[in-house]
Order: sequence, then C-alpha cells, then structure tokens
Amino acid sequence: MKPTILGVIPARGNSKRLPRKNILPVAGKPLIAWTIEAAKRSKLMDTFIISTEDTGIKKISEHYGAKVLDRPKELAKDASTTLEVLQHVLKQYPTDIIVLLQCTCPIRSKGLIDRCIRKFLASDADCLATGRIINEGEWGTYNTNPGNYLNKTGKKGYFHDDGNIYVFKSKIIHKNMLYTKNNLRIVSSREESIDINDGFDIWVAGQILKERMQNEK
Repeated sequence: MKPTILGVIPARGNSKRLPRKNILPVAGKPLIAWTIEAAKRSKLMDTFIISTEDTGIKKISEHYGAKVLDRPKELAKDASTTLEVLQHVLKQYPTDIIVLLQCTCPIRSKGLIDRCIRKFLASDADCLATGRIINEGEWGTYNTNPGNYLNKTGKKGYFHDDGNIYVFKSKIIHKNMLYTKNNLRIVSSREESIDINDGFDIWVAGQILKERMQNEK
C-alpha cells in the first residue's frame, strides 16, 4: 500500500535575528510564498500544511493556498525544537512520511521535492536531507598556498545539510529522533543551499529568484 506523505512548512512569527523573517518580501513575494508554491507543484505529497502560531503568517499562507495548523505558542519559543513541532503535527495529521520544507530556503529547482521523495521511497532509509559537500579546511590546519586550500589536504570533505528539504519516516519522529545512521543524502546546488539569516541573504536570494523568473519567460 502506498505510504501517506505529508509536507510540513514550519513558520513561527517571533524570529529574533531578522524580525518577521518568514513573511519579509523577497523578489516581490513574502518569503514563505516561495516554499508554498514549490510544495503545490509536488505531485507526490498527499497534502502539505503550514505550522505557525502567528496570525499574520496564517493569513498570508492561506492567501497563497496553503492549509494552516495553529501551533501552540509554547512551541514557538526560541528554545522550541523542530522535533517538537513535527510531533505536534503528527498528532493532528497522522502520516507515514513527513517532508520538511523550511521556508528560509526559498530556492528550489523544479522537481527537487519529488526527486527527494522518489529517492526516499526507493530505499529503506529512515531519513533524507539535501545539502552540500564542504571541502574547506580551517585556516592554519593545512600547508598549501594561501587562499588555495580546497581539496588540498587530501580530505574528501563532508556533507552539510542545508536546511532546504528533509524527509523522515514518521516512526523515527515518534521515537524522538530526526536522524539515524540509515540515511540518504542529496547534493543540492549552491543556490538551493542559500538559507535566509540576514538582510544580505534576502538580497542574494532575491537576485537569484528574479533571474530565474526571467529565464522562465
């Protein structure tokens, strides 16, 4: 029997570093709208929801066609964890698989979400993440020409999850885990790995999204 697949977009309203981050304008749209539109293009998710405690985010999300699950305010604090948020979602929306889409990563190539889901369904993995291979070494730990240290230490680098897309079997979330050794990794592009943390990130993401929109015309 086909497993049920639920997309989840967490979006709390009280971001401290960049206030109202999830609904700030990026390339002519609220930041969260880019992830909502990407989720709507997925053909493999049964449905997706926004988890938020914020009425402004709720209104904007519904305007862009998303369902919203009201999140308890105690799960929207600085110390609140993604695991707690997903466990709350599962109580309201039981499902076999959760696809976590973080709206702070607004750049996704067409089909990326479903590519992740297909790879996950074709495996026996418990979890999957998108990310990049990091080859850079810490200054002072390599003996090469200054500024020319990529791949010069003989190390193959390491995979760093970029926060764009995660896929989980719900059973590991019920066990208070978001990661097991039985995992999969999908290498995403540098553009897709942009994570909004400050005004500069917003500007960069905006330029990339504007260019992509131009190229699609």
